[in-house]
Amino acid sequence: MSTTVGAMRPGATRNLILATIGFLVNFWAWALLGPLGPGVKERLGLSFAAQSLLVAVPVLVGSLGRIPVGALTDRYGARIMFPLVSIATIVPVLTLTVVSSYPALIVTGFFLGLGGTTFAVGVPLVSGWYPPARKGFAIGVFGVGMGGTAISNFTTVKLADTYGDNAPFLLVAALLAAYAMAAFLLIRDAPDRQRPAGSAWGRIKDVGRLAVTWQMCFLYAVGFGGFVAFSVYLPAYLREAYGLTANDAALRTAGFVVLAVIARPVGGWLSDRLHPVPVLVWCFSGTALFAVVQAFQPPLVPVATVAFLAMAGLLGAASGAVFALVGKVAPADKVGSVTGVVGAAGGLGGFVPPLIMGWVYGAESSYAIGLMLLSDVAIAAAVYTAVKMSGLARRPVTT
Repeated sequence: MSTTVGAMRPGATRNLILATIGFLVNFWAWALLGPLGPGVKERLGLSFAAQSLLVAVPVLVGSLGRIPVGALTDRYGARIMFPLVSIATIVPVLTLTVVSSYPALIVTGFFLGLGGTTFAVGVPLVSGWYPPARKGFAIGVFGVGMGGTAISNFTTVKLADTYGDNAPFLLVAALLAAYAMAAFLLIRDAPDRQRPAGSAWGRIKDVGRLAVTWQMCFLYAVGFGGFVAFSVYLPAYLREAYGLTANDAALRTAGFVVLAVIARPVGGWLSDRLHPVPVLVWCFSGTALFAVVQAFQPPLVPVATVAFLAMAGLLGAASGAVFALVGKVAPADKVGSVTGVVGAAGGLGGFVPPLIMGWVYGAESSYAIGLMLLSDVAIAAAVYTAVKMSGLARRPVTT
Protein backbone atom coordinates (compact mmCIF):
# COMPACT_ATOMS: atom_id res chain seq x y z
CA MET A 1 0.00 0.00 0.00
CA SER A 2 1.46 3.35 -1.03
CA THR A 3 1.70 6.20 1.41
CA THR A 4 1.45 9.84 0.42
CA VAL A 5 4.91 11.32 0.85
CA GLY A 6 4.00 13.95 3.44
CA ALA A 7 0.93 12.35 5.05
CA MET A 8 0.87 11.84 8.81
CA ARG A 9 -1.45 9.22 10.23
CA PRO A 10 -3.34 9.81 13.48
CA GLY A 11 -1.62 7.74 16.11
CA ALA A 12 1.84 7.83 14.53
CA THR A 13 3.31 10.11 17.18
CA ARG A 14 1.81 8.10 20.05
CA ASN A 15 3.24 4.86 18.73
CA LEU A 16 6.64 6.46 18.11
CA ILE A 17 6.76 7.73 21.71
CA LEU A 18 5.70 4.36 23.15
CA ALA A 19 8.22 2.48 21.01
CA THR A 20 11.02 4.84 22.04
CA ILE A 21 10.18 4.48 25.74
CA GLY A 22 10.09 0.70 25.41
CA PHE A 23 13.43 0.68 23.62
CA LEU A 24 14.93 2.93 26.30
CA VAL A 25 13.72 0.89 29.30
CA ASN A 26 14.77 -2.43 27.78
CA PHE A 27 18.15 -1.03 26.77
CA TRP A 28 18.59 0.24 30.32
CA ALA A 29 18.12 -3.34 31.50
CA TRP A 30 20.37 -4.67 28.73
CA ALA A 31 23.26 -2.42 29.82
CA LEU A 32 23.13 -3.03 33.59
CA LEU A 33 26.30 -5.13 33.69
CA GLY A 34 28.46 -2.55 31.85
CA PRO A 35 28.91 -0.02 34.68
CA LEU A 36 29.12 -2.83 37.26
CA GLY A 37 31.87 -4.63 35.33
CA PRO A 38 34.88 -2.87 36.88
CA GLY A 39 33.55 -3.44 40.42
CA VAL A 40 32.86 -7.12 39.70
CA LYS A 41 36.38 -7.45 38.29
CA GLU A 42 37.91 -6.11 41.48
CA ARG A 43 35.61 -8.12 43.79
CA LEU A 44 36.15 -11.44 42.01
CA GLY A 45 39.75 -10.84 40.90
CA LEU A 46 38.92 -11.23 37.20
CA SER A 47 41.28 -10.73 34.28
CA PHE A 48 40.58 -8.00 31.70
CA ALA A 49 39.46 -10.67 29.24
CA ALA A 50 37.02 -12.18 31.76
CA GLN A 51 35.56 -8.74 32.53
CA SER A 52 35.20 -8.05 28.82
CA LEU A 53 33.35 -11.34 28.32
CA LEU A 54 30.97 -10.53 31.18
CA VAL A 55 29.85 -7.23 29.66
CA ALA A 56 29.85 -8.60 26.10
CA VAL A 57 27.58 -11.64 26.65
CA PRO A 58 24.33 -9.59 26.87
CA VAL A 59 25.40 -7.77 23.71
CA LEU A 60 25.86 -11.05 21.84
CA VAL A 61 22.51 -12.51 22.91
CA GLY A 62 20.66 -9.25 22.37
CA SER A 63 22.14 -9.12 18.88
CA LEU A 64 21.47 -12.66 17.71
CA GLY A 65 18.05 -12.59 19.36
CA ARG A 66 16.98 -9.76 17.07
CA ILE A 67 16.82 -12.14 14.13
CA PRO A 68 13.96 -14.34 15.43
CA VAL A 69 12.33 -11.42 17.28
CA GLY A 70 12.28 -9.34 14.07
CA ALA A 71 10.68 -12.21 12.17
CA LEU A 72 8.13 -12.74 14.97
CA THR A 73 7.32 -9.02 14.90
CA ASP A 74 6.54 -9.25 11.20
CA ARG A 75 4.18 -12.09 12.07
CA TYR A 76 2.51 -10.99 15.32
CA GLY A 77 3.13 -7.24 15.47
CA ALA A 78 4.72 -4.94 18.02
CA ARG A 79 1.63 -4.79 20.24
CA ILE A 80 2.30 -8.42 21.21
CA MET A 81 6.10 -8.46 21.03
CA PHE A 82 6.91 -5.32 23.04
CA PRO A 83 5.07 -6.50 26.20
CA LEU A 84 6.30 -10.07 25.74
CA VAL A 85 9.99 -9.17 25.52
CA SER A 86 9.70 -6.63 28.36
CA ILE A 87 8.14 -9.18 30.71
CA ALA A 88 10.74 -11.81 29.79
CA THR A 89 13.56 -9.34 30.57
CA ILE A 90 12.27 -8.86 34.12
CA VAL A 91 13.43 -12.37 35.05
CA PRO A 92 17.21 -11.89 34.53
CA VAL A 93 17.04 -8.37 35.98
CA LEU A 94 15.62 -9.71 39.25
CA THR A 95 18.06 -12.62 39.14
CA LEU A 96 20.90 -10.10 39.45
CA THR A 97 19.70 -9.42 43.00
CA VAL A 98 20.61 -12.94 44.13
CA VAL A 99 23.65 -14.04 42.07
CA SER A 100 27.26 -13.12 42.75
CA SER A 101 29.58 -15.78 41.27
CA TYR A 102 31.17 -15.28 37.85
CA PRO A 103 29.48 -18.30 36.17
CA ALA A 104 26.07 -17.23 37.51
CA LEU A 105 26.61 -13.69 36.26
CA ILE A 106 27.53 -14.99 32.80
CA VAL A 107 24.34 -17.07 32.63
CA THR A 108 22.23 -14.16 33.88
CA GLY A 109 23.89 -11.85 31.36
CA PHE A 110 22.93 -14.33 28.64
CA PHE A 111 19.23 -13.92 29.43
CA LEU A 112 19.65 -10.20 30.09
CA GLY A 113 20.38 -9.97 26.38
CA LEU A 114 16.63 -10.28 25.74
CA GLY A 115 16.30 -6.56 26.41
CA GLY A 116 18.51 -5.79 23.43
CA THR A 117 16.11 -7.51 21.01
CA THR A 118 13.46 -4.77 21.31
CA PHE A 119 15.25 -2.83 18.58
CA ALA A 120 13.86 -5.32 16.06
CA VAL A 121 10.36 -4.74 17.45
CA GLY A 122 10.35 -0.96 17.28
CA VAL A 123 11.79 -0.31 13.83
CA PRO A 124 9.02 -2.12 11.88
CA LEU A 125 6.38 -0.50 14.12
CA VAL A 126 7.70 3.01 13.48
CA SER A 127 8.41 2.33 9.81
CA GLY A 128 4.83 1.20 9.29
CA TRP A 129 3.35 4.38 10.75
CA TYR A 130 5.49 6.96 8.88
CA PRO A 131 5.64 7.92 5.18
CA PRO A 132 8.90 7.55 3.22
CA ALA A 133 9.86 11.22 3.46
CA ARG A 134 9.79 11.07 7.26
CA LYS A 135 10.93 7.53 8.00
CA GLY A 136 14.58 8.42 8.44
CA PHE A 137 13.86 11.03 11.10
CA ALA A 138 11.19 8.92 12.83
CA ILE A 139 13.45 5.86 13.04
CA GLY A 140 16.23 8.13 14.26
CA VAL A 141 13.98 9.44 17.03
CA PHE A 142 13.15 5.85 17.97
CA GLY A 143 16.90 5.23 18.13
CA VAL A 144 17.08 7.76 20.98
CA GLY A 145 15.97 4.80 23.08
CA MET A 146 19.52 3.52 22.98
CA GLY A 147 20.05 6.25 25.58
CA GLY A 148 18.96 3.58 28.04
CA THR A 149 22.64 2.67 28.15
CA ALA A 150 23.41 6.26 29.21
CA ILE A 151 20.83 6.09 31.99
CA SER A 152 22.38 2.82 33.11
CA ASN A 153 25.84 4.42 33.25
CA PHE A 154 24.52 7.52 35.03
CA THR A 155 22.47 5.69 37.66
CA THR A 156 23.54 2.08 38.28
CA VAL A 157 26.62 2.66 40.43
CA LYS A 158 25.11 5.70 42.14
CA LEU A 159 21.84 3.90 43.00
CA ALA A 160 23.74 0.88 44.31
CA ASP A 161 25.99 3.06 46.48
CA THR A 162 23.10 5.17 47.82
CA TYR A 163 20.22 2.75 48.25
CA GLY A 164 21.84 -0.68 48.29
CA ASP A 165 23.21 -3.13 45.75
CA ASN A 166 19.78 -4.29 44.57
CA ALA A 167 18.24 -0.84 44.05
CA PRO A 168 19.01 -0.49 40.31
CA PHE A 169 17.67 -3.97 39.55
CA LEU A 170 14.43 -3.50 41.46
CA LEU A 171 13.83 -0.13 39.82
CA VAL A 172 14.40 -1.43 36.30
CA ALA A 173 12.21 -4.50 36.91
CA ALA A 174 9.35 -2.25 38.07
CA LEU A 175 9.73 -0.01 35.01
CA LEU A 176 9.70 -3.02 32.68
CA ALA A 177 6.48 -4.30 34.25
CA ALA A 178 4.80 -0.89 33.99
CA TYR A 179 5.87 -0.50 30.40
CA ALA A 180 4.66 -3.98 29.40
CA MET A 181 1.18 -3.11 30.64
CA ALA A 182 1.16 0.31 28.94
CA ALA A 183 2.42 -1.16 25.66
CA PHE A 184 -0.29 -3.82 25.53
CA LEU A 185 -3.01 -1.24 26.21
CA LEU A 186 -1.80 1.60 24.00
CA ILE A 187 0.43 0.37 21.14
CA ARG A 188 -1.28 -0.24 17.83
CA ASP A 189 0.33 -1.71 14.72
CA ALA A 190 -0.04 0.27 11.50
CA PRO A 191 -3.49 -0.30 9.94
CA ASP A 192 -1.98 -1.42 6.63
CA ARG A 193 0.62 -3.72 8.22
CA GLN A 194 1.26 -6.66 5.94
CA ARG A 195 1.25 -9.91 7.87
CA PRO A 196 3.47 -12.31 5.92
CA ALA A 197 2.62 -15.95 5.44
CA GLY A 198 4.95 -18.82 6.30
CA SER A 199 7.26 -19.53 9.19
CA ALA A 200 9.64 -17.12 10.89
CA TRP A 201 12.57 -19.24 9.72
CA GLY A 202 11.32 -19.05 6.13
CA ARG A 203 11.17 -15.25 6.28
CA ILE A 204 14.67 -15.10 7.71
CA LYS A 205 15.91 -17.20 4.78
CA ASP A 206 14.06 -14.92 2.35
CA VAL A 207 15.72 -11.75 3.61
CA GLY A 208 19.05 -13.59 3.65
CA ARG A 209 18.79 -13.76 -0.13
CA LEU A 210 18.52 -9.98 -0.45
CA ALA A 211 21.87 -8.34 -1.24
CA VAL A 212 20.80 -5.16 0.53
CA THR A 213 20.42 -7.10 3.80
CA TRP A 214 24.12 -7.94 3.90
CA GLN A 215 25.19 -4.50 2.77
CA MET A 216 23.21 -2.97 5.64
CA CYS A 217 24.65 -5.58 8.02
CA PHE A 218 28.20 -4.49 7.30
CA LEU A 219 27.47 -0.79 7.67
CA TYR A 220 25.49 -1.22 10.86
CA ALA A 221 28.13 -3.50 12.34
CA VAL A 222 30.57 -0.61 12.02
CA GLY A 223 28.24 2.24 13.03
CA PHE A 224 26.11 0.83 15.82
CA GLY A 225 28.71 -1.80 16.69
CA GLY A 226 31.24 0.92 17.36
CA PHE A 227 28.77 2.71 19.61
CA VAL A 228 27.91 -0.44 21.57
CA ALA A 229 31.57 -1.39 21.96
CA PHE A 230 32.42 1.99 23.45
CA SER A 231 29.32 2.12 25.65
CA VAL A 232 30.12 -1.22 27.32
CA TYR A 233 33.93 -1.01 27.39
CA LEU A 234 34.64 2.69 27.86
CA PRO A 235 34.29 2.57 31.69
CA ALA A 236 37.07 -0.03 31.89
CA TYR A 237 39.19 1.82 29.31
CA LEU A 238 38.95 5.15 31.15
CA ARG A 239 39.83 3.56 34.48
CA GLU A 240 42.88 1.75 33.13
CA ALA A 241 44.14 4.35 30.65
CA TYR A 242 43.44 7.51 32.65
CA GLY A 243 43.09 6.31 36.25
CA LEU A 244 39.53 7.56 36.74
CA THR A 245 37.26 6.38 39.55
CA ALA A 246 34.41 3.99 38.72
CA ASN A 247 31.79 6.73 39.09
CA ASP A 248 33.73 9.28 37.02
CA ALA A 249 34.35 6.75 34.26
CA ALA A 250 30.65 5.81 34.22
CA LEU A 251 29.58 9.46 34.01
CA ARG A 252 31.95 10.20 31.13
CA THR A 253 30.71 7.10 29.32
CA ALA A 254 27.16 8.31 29.83
CA GLY A 255 28.12 11.60 28.20
CA PHE A 256 29.47 9.66 25.21
CA VAL A 257 26.19 7.73 24.94
CA VAL A 258 24.02 10.85 25.31
CA LEU A 259 25.79 12.57 22.43
CA ALA A 260 25.46 9.46 20.24
CA VAL A 261 21.76 9.30 21.11
CA ILE A 262 21.23 12.94 20.15
CA ALA A 263 23.14 12.44 16.91
CA ARG A 264 21.06 9.44 15.80
CA PRO A 265 17.91 11.38 14.77
CA VAL A 266 20.20 14.02 13.27
CA GLY A 267 21.64 11.29 11.04
CA GLY A 268 18.12 10.24 10.08
CA TRP A 269 17.11 13.86 9.40
CA LEU A 270 20.15 14.47 7.20
CA SER A 271 19.46 11.20 5.39
CA ASP A 272 15.89 12.31 4.57
CA ARG A 273 17.30 15.45 2.97
CA LEU A 274 20.63 14.39 1.45
CA HIS A 275 20.21 10.58 1.24
CA PRO A 276 21.88 8.16 3.66
CA VAL A 277 24.83 7.25 1.40
CA PRO A 278 26.78 10.55 1.60
CA VAL A 279 25.93 10.87 5.30
CA LEU A 280 27.47 7.46 5.94
CA VAL A 281 30.62 8.26 3.96
CA TRP A 282 31.32 11.36 6.05
CA CYS A 283 30.48 9.69 9.36
CA PHE A 284 32.74 6.70 8.78
CA SER A 285 35.60 8.86 7.50
CA GLY A 286 35.44 11.09 10.57
CA THR A 287 35.32 8.08 12.91
CA ALA A 288 38.47 6.69 11.30
CA LEU A 289 40.29 9.99 11.83
CA PHE A 290 39.43 10.38 15.50
CA ALA A 291 40.16 6.71 16.26
CA VAL A 292 43.72 7.30 15.03
CA VAL A 293 43.99 10.36 17.28
CA GLN A 294 42.87 8.36 20.32
CA ALA A 295 45.22 5.47 19.50
CA PHE A 296 48.08 7.69 20.69
CA GLN A 297 46.33 8.10 24.09
CA PRO A 298 46.45 11.89 24.20
CA PRO A 299 45.69 13.84 27.40
CA LEU A 300 42.13 13.27 28.60
CA VAL A 301 41.41 17.01 28.56
CA PRO A 302 40.90 18.29 25.98
CA VAL A 303 42.14 16.02 23.16
CA ALA A 304 40.84 12.60 24.23
CA THR A 305 37.52 14.10 25.34
CA VAL A 306 37.07 15.79 21.96
CA ALA A 307 38.05 12.59 20.13
CA PHE A 308 35.58 10.42 22.04
CA LEU A 309 32.74 12.93 21.76
CA ALA A 310 33.36 13.35 18.05
CA MET A 311 33.28 9.57 17.54
CA ALA A 312 30.07 9.43 19.60
CA GLY A 313 28.35 11.96 17.34
CA LEU A 314 29.60 10.36 14.14
CA LEU A 315 28.75 6.78 15.15
CA GLY A 316 25.31 7.87 16.37
CA ALA A 317 24.57 9.69 13.12
CA ALA A 318 25.81 6.70 11.10
CA SER A 319 23.46 4.39 13.02
CA GLY A 320 20.53 6.66 12.17
CA ALA A 321 21.56 6.84 8.52
CA VAL A 322 21.79 3.06 8.13
CA PHE A 323 18.22 2.51 9.23
CA ALA A 324 17.01 5.45 7.20
CA LEU A 325 18.42 3.48 4.28
CA VAL A 326 16.76 0.25 5.47
CA GLY A 327 13.42 2.08 5.61
CA LYS A 328 13.88 3.16 1.99
CA VAL A 329 15.07 -0.08 0.39
CA ALA A 330 13.67 -2.99 2.44
CA PRO A 331 10.40 -4.62 1.20
CA ALA A 332 7.48 -3.39 3.34
CA ASP A 333 6.47 -6.86 4.52
CA LYS A 334 10.04 -7.78 5.46
CA VAL A 335 11.14 -4.69 7.41
CA GLY A 336 11.03 -6.56 10.72
CA SER A 337 13.03 -9.51 9.41
CA VAL A 338 15.60 -7.27 7.69
CA THR A 339 15.80 -5.15 10.84
CA GLY A 340 16.40 -8.25 12.92
CA VAL A 341 19.28 -9.46 10.77
CA VAL A 342 20.84 -6.00 10.41
CA GLY A 343 20.33 -5.27 14.12
CA ALA A 344 22.04 -8.55 14.95
CA ALA A 345 25.02 -7.52 12.85
CA GLY A 346 25.20 -4.21 14.71
CA GLY A 347 25.15 -5.92 18.07
CA LEU A 348 27.77 -8.44 16.96
CA GLY A 349 29.85 -5.52 15.80
CA GLY A 350 29.74 -4.37 19.43
CA PHE A 351 30.44 -7.83 20.86
CA VAL A 352 33.82 -8.43 19.25
CA PRO A 353 35.74 -5.16 19.97
CA PRO A 354 35.54 -5.36 23.80
CA LEU A 355 36.95 -8.89 23.65
CA ILE A 356 39.74 -7.78 21.30
CA MET A 357 40.50 -4.73 23.44
CA GLY A 358 40.64 -6.84 26.60
CA TRP A 359 42.82 -9.48 24.98
CA VAL A 360 45.22 -6.96 23.41
CA TYR A 361 45.53 -4.99 26.64
CA GLY A 362 46.20 -8.18 28.59
CA ALA A 363 48.95 -9.14 26.15
CA GLU A 364 50.47 -5.76 25.28
CA SER A 365 49.26 -3.39 28.04
CA SER A 366 48.12 -1.06 25.25
CA TYR A 367 44.83 -0.07 23.66
CA ALA A 368 46.44 1.45 20.55
CA ILE A 369 46.12 -1.68 18.41
CA GLY A 370 42.39 -1.97 19.07
CA LEU A 371 41.77 1.68 18.21
CA MET A 372 43.81 1.43 15.01
CA LEU A 373 41.74 -1.59 14.00
CA LEU A 374 38.60 0.50 14.51
CA SER A 375 40.07 3.17 12.26
CA ASP A 376 40.87 0.61 9.55
CA VAL A 377 37.36 -0.85 9.62
CA ALA A 378 35.72 2.59 9.57
CA ILE A 379 37.72 3.78 6.57
CA ALA A 380 36.91 0.51 4.78
CA ALA A 381 33.21 1.15 5.43
CA ALA A 382 33.52 4.69 4.07
CA VAL A 383 35.24 3.50 0.88
CA TYR A 384 32.76 0.63 0.40
CA THR A 385 29.80 2.97 0.83
CA ALA A 386 31.20 5.55 -1.57
CA VAL A 387 32.22 3.06 -4.27
CA LYS A 388 29.78 0.16 -4.06
CA MET A 389 26.61 1.80 -2.79
CA SER A 390 26.56 5.10 -4.66
CA GLY A 391 23.83 3.69 -6.90
CA LEU A 392 21.42 3.63 -3.96
CA ALA A 393 21.66 7.42 -3.74
CA ARG A 394 20.11 7.63 -7.20
CA ARG A 395 17.20 5.26 -6.53
CA PRO A 396 13.75 6.77 -6.18
CA VAL A 397 12.08 6.36 -2.80
CA THR A 398 9.52 3.55 -2.83
CA THR A 399 6.99 2.17 -0.38
